[in-house]
Amino acid sequence: MTNPVHDRIKNDIYNNDIVLYMKGDAMFPQCGFSATVVEILNYFNVKYETHNVLQDESLREGIKEYSEWPTIPQLYVKGEFLGGCDIVREMAANGELVAHFESVGIEPKA
Repeated sequence: MTNPVHDRIKNDIYNNDIVLYMKGDAMFPQCGFSATVVEILNYFNVKYETHNVLQDESLREGIKEYSEWPTIPQLYVKGEFLGGCDIVREMAANGELVAHFESVGIEPKA
């Protein structure tokens, strides 16, 4: 049996290069961890989609099941789950995030 929330997530992450599941949205993050990831993505000036898990409890739980990762935010790039705030922050600091963007054809404009 298919899971409608998982189908929605698959559709989101395979039809957008960068997707961030977060608390709030890019204009108004509602937690510090989500705000940090938004700041990082904005710093690199890449186009991304956000989905506010606070507006949909089934999405909030569904994304955790889908990724097998217990926390929000969650960042996906070209369909691949990269991680949450700490991982994204570390990847940004050591150059891995830019390298990953470039390796999948996304040109950051930092």
